[in-house]
Amino acid sequence: MSNVENVIIIGSGPAGLTAAIYAARANLKPLMIEGEEAGGQLMITTDVENFPGFEHGLPGPDLIAVMRNQAKRFETRFITKNVTKVDFKSRPFKVWIRDQEYQAKTVIISTGAKAKLLGLPSEKQYMSRGVSACATCDGAFFRNVEVGVVGGGDTAMEEANFLTRFASKVYIFHRRDSFRASKIMVERAMKNPKIEVVWNSEITEVLGDGKKMNEVIVNDTKTNEKRKMKLDGLFIAIGHKPNTDLFEGILDMDETGYLKTKPGSTYTNIEGVFASGDVQDPVYRQAITAAGSGCMAAIDAERWLEAQEAAAHG
Repeated sequence: MSNVENVIIIGSGPAGLTAAIYAARANLKPLMIEGEEAGGQLMITTDVENFPGFEHGLPGPDLIAVMRNQAKRFETRFITKNVTKVDFKSRPFKVWIRDQEYQAKTVIISTGAKAKLLGLPSEKQYMSRGVSACATCDGAFFRNVEVGVVGGGDTAMEEANFLTRFASKVYIFHRRDSFRASKIMVERAMKNPKIEVVWNSEITEVLGDGKKMNEVIVNDTKTNEKRKMKLDGLFIAIGHKPNTDLFEGILDMDETGYLKTKPGSTYTNIEGVFASGDVQDPVYRQAITAAGSGCMAAIDAERWLEAQEAAAHG
């Protein structure tokens, strides 16, 4: 295969698409392997109101479509399949879709992360219809109603506190009788008059009228007693899992599986392989921060390629 790409971008959320726009405009002719479930987490987000440039907000899938068309306009090529294997041991790097091998001088990884969910069919049914995995994204849609947060870590405390700006009451449901969150976060939540903790409890069912959720079934983990509770919103805050299984044993990750990048850059531990977006960001996880780091990755890749070429000709 004499055909070596300048850059292959794996993943197609805001990070990957922004990287594609920048790389394409730098004349790198990027190839994006966007995955079978293209578009990332925004594809299950109803309204995005916090992405600059869209004053009236727009549905997540529409935002992705606009970005994709922009990348396409600058001649990004797309393959809507999943990468099944990579080999970064030597250059050019190798990326496979089943038996089909692609080669690249640089690779940008923007495979994103997935919110961990409870795994209930009813939770899926009411996702974006009352059920959410992101308070910062959706909190403002829940003014003056009662909502619940599931979880016991820092994220759950943060989300609960944030939601009290809008909701009239926030219940935190936790399976045990103590939180694993940091002391300061727990204190902040406990002091908030709008927050009530429901200890030793798990949500076993989300109920609604088909259009929107309006109730949950709560199970007491000690007595196994079940009861119904009226709620207009339910936020799942039990963590995120970055989509990094492909890169296990190849790239450096933290204990949760987020790719490690060198501070202030998108460089991974392998020269010429860059990571951007939620796959390397356990902290902010917003569409706009993902897009920003996608821009960084494309610029890092372009400069790295230039340095390699200069060295070769020098």
